[in-house]
Amino acid sequence: MVKHVPFTGGEKESLHAALDRHRDAVLWKLENLDDDQLRRPVTPSTISLLGLVKHLAGTELGWFCLTFGRDDEPLPFQVEGDGASDWHIADDEKTEDILDFYARARAAADEAIESLDIDAVGTAYAFFGGAAVSLRWVLIHMLEEVARHAGHADILRESIDGFTGDHNPR
Repeated sequence: MVKHVPFTGGEKESLHAALDRHRDAVLWKLENLDDDQLRRPVTPSTISLLGLVKHLAGTELGWFCLTFGRDDEPLPFQVEGDGASDWHIADDEKTEDILDFYARARAAADEAIESLDIDAVGTAYAFFGGAAVSLRWVLIHMLEEVARHAGHADILRESIDGFTGDHNPR
């Protein structure tokens, strides 16, 4: 079932619903593909659908957990000295492990969103020099991030088997 942003919902509820909608769209793009197709880089930058999900998992943990000093798990699959290792899939990385990591990261992020006030302030974990950021800002940032990558997933999927669509109609 397609999630919708409530027409009269509160700010946090609406932002969270919009984030979920795009998260689900990313996962929908993986449906009915085999392991080779999920791992296949189809762009010159070698991004694959599975690499995109791996990247989003680390991003969710970073912004929603590290930023607000919440318990989280270590970011797996990181290669020392490779700033793009969260995008690439090594031969020994199992698809189910990456998908499980994304599910755990998403659950941890959801727990943070639910328990924190929209005005809660944390310390940006990356790229913003330790700036103070509110949960509101992180929700907007992650909504932008996931929506952008959902669009990438649509293009990657279309390149693999011609399948298109922005959200699962079920």
